[in-house]
Amino acid sequence: MTTLKKGDPAPHFEGVDQDGKTVKLTDFKGKKLILYFYPKDNTPGCTAEACNLNDHYETWLNRGYQVVGVSPDSAASHQKFIAKYGLKFTLLSDPEHRMMELYGAWGEKKMYGKPYMGVLRTTFVIDGEGMITEIFTSVDTKNHTFQIEKTLNL
Repeated sequence: MTTLKKGDPAPHFEGVDQDGKTVKLTDFKGKKLILYFYPKDNTPGCTAEACNLNDHYETWLNRGYQVVGVSPDSAASHQKFIAKYGLKFTLLSDPEHRMMELYGAWGEKKMYGKPYMGVLRTTFVIDGEGMITEIFTSVDTKNHTFQIEKTLNL
């Protein structure tokens, strides 16, 4: 598992969005990026996080940030999730966990004391030069925008 830290270059990623289009880190050159990894579409915590970021999406755009979510769900699942909640940003499908492994967002978790492999909810803030400026591993799903703003002093 990769252990990234603030100041590291963001690993190059390439993924497929909800419309089947390829999206790469280099597509965001010169733009700031909020790249967040989440376990599953339409679950309570993941929905709260997505809706919170979506509710403040225009503010993020006005500040020069793009928002991209990544989960193991299919593009079709992402399309339904976007339609159901009116999400305005891109969701990438990573069923083989390649991006998650690159970013250290795939690892061992526990449920009822039993270990299993899963998505480690994590958010990366990446600057326009592709450098990681902040990492959130303890995500407040209902207040994630405020959490990011407070940490970045926005």
